[in-house]
Amino acid sequence: MNLSKYQLKAENSLILFEFTSEGVKGKIPKLIKFSETHLKDFYNLGFGDKDIATGDIDDLAISNNGDSEKVLATVVSAVYAFTDRYRDAWVYAVGSTPVRTRLYRMGITKYYEEAIIHFDIYGLLNNTWVVFEKGIEFDAFLIKRK
Repeated sequence: MNLSKYQLKAENSLILFEFTSEGVKGKIPKLIKFSETHLKDFYNLGFGDKDIATGDIDDLAISNNGDSEKVLATVVSAVYAFTDRYRDAWVYAVGSTPVRTRLYRMGITKYYEEAIIHFDIYGLLNNTWVVFEKGIEFDAFLIKRK
């Protein structure tokens, strides 16, 4: 994706990334975190506003800062960086709400032609992982760097 994106700050492990959304509602700190799961090389992608009080991700916050394309491009750049470092990683993503899962699907669909050059992409449909196809409402997504 050759889109404008925010500058990321990351820990050396490239597990936690931080950036600041700048838009109509001001500056909003955001976090992206790749959390290990009980499955080897399987990581959950967490994303949302940074809760200033706790330092945790608030994945239910609705920013509406007018920069969703730039935010999406920034999250994707973190996925690239993470999978550059962890080549065997599978990255699992699901929205915190059905609406957000739909937004993820729309983003994958919009940039699908470029994404499949670099990633194998799967969708969860009826509790089964299948190769991603445009126009299908998946429950979650799984990607792996080629």
